[in-house]
Amino acid sequence: MSDLRSELDRQRGTERAQAIRALLARPLLTRAADPDDFFLVARHAAELVPWFEAQTGWRLSIEARQGYARLAKVSATPDGTRPARRLRGNRDPFDRRRYALFCMLAAELLPGQVTTIGILAGLLAQATAVEPSIPTFDSASREDRRAYVDALMLLERFGVLTATDGSTDAYLEHADAKVLYRVDATRLARLLAAPQSPSRMAGPDVSALVDEPGYDDDADRLRHAVVRRLLDDPVVYFDALPEAERAYATGLPGRQLIRAAIAEAGLQLEERAEGMLAIDPDAVATDERFPAENSVPAQTALLLLDTILAAYPAPVPHDVLAAQIADRFTEMPAWARTYRSDGGAQRLLTEALAVLERFKLVDGLTARPAAARYAETPDGSAKTPRPRRAR
Repeated sequence: MSDLRSELDRQRGTERAQAIRALLARPLLTRAADPDDFFLVARHAAELVPWFEAQTGWRLSIEARQGYARLAKVSATPDGTRPARRLRGNRDPFDRRRYALFCMLAAELLPGQVTTIGILAGLLAQATAVEPSIPTFDSASREDRRAYVDALMLLERFGVLTATDGSTDAYLEHADAKVLYRVDATRLARLLAAPQSPSRMAGPDVSALVDEPGYDDDADRLRHAVVRRLLDDPVVYFDALPEAERAYATGLPGRQLIRAAIAEAGLQLEERAEGMLAIDPDAVATDERFPAENSVPAQTALLLLDTILAAYPAPVPHDVLAAQIADRFTEMPAWARTYRSDGGAQRLLTEALAVLERFKLVDGLTARPAAARYAETPDGSAKTPRPRRAR
């Protein structure tokens, strides 16, 4: 009987770890989009809610009947490299206009249960007209309609809006398109992860939104800060941590608690003199991978990393990397076709370096310690590490 109970406990622990990682990758997890992971989260709700509260200080809300779970991830240093993305075309990041329209749409949707694309456009025009810092929404403008549709489609992806008649993208061509929506105001309210309500802000400084209530125990605050970084970021360097967090992460009591939390999430903690790395062997808790297949910037980043590593600890001149891309274009005429236009090589270089920065493999044009994971082994083969980034 004891062996059976131990096996059941191990199975339960494995499922709980998978549920944790699923929430890290998709903080708004829905039954419609991810039924298997949603089932795991709902099944282990009683354990997951206190786990996230104890280990990270993040609030987890699970609405099993409504079919979604929301992990309100908070950070004192919001990461601008994880923008909202358009669901059309090349999934370009949201720009300022789209963010503004998204937020104003959210405000207009709170009171209603049913609405139409035309009614919302009218409300948006009225709301933007009285905001001096926001250009007035003009449904006659094709560019405004595109931004409006992108904001609506993201709200649809989150399950806030459901088109019950018509299709949102029809509005791209015709401002008089007919689309009927059902509104889930409860889910809309759950989207806001900030500890502070925007209505309480005294001024325009949005950084106040992430101010958290004070901790009774400073050790809890430090553990939450370090564990959050490890769950979210590909690498945590000790020299990037505030002094108190660095002392906690390198001290024996703090490190033991950090190890336990990372293990419970099903991750492997790799510890080095320079910092720590939480590896997901199943690549579940990630929204971006490196190396990445079918990504020209990621392929280029891996190519450039050899040159950057070879120069360590000195930085690599920018023109050396640019020349390397130009040589690649000459050697492989069919490669990176979308970057063959004027300025394309420079654009590719910028995007490849941005990939390396996001994974904390370089600082500017200088390799950082984690980049050594990609150095060739003595037999000439490349290593295959799996750093991860969660949303």
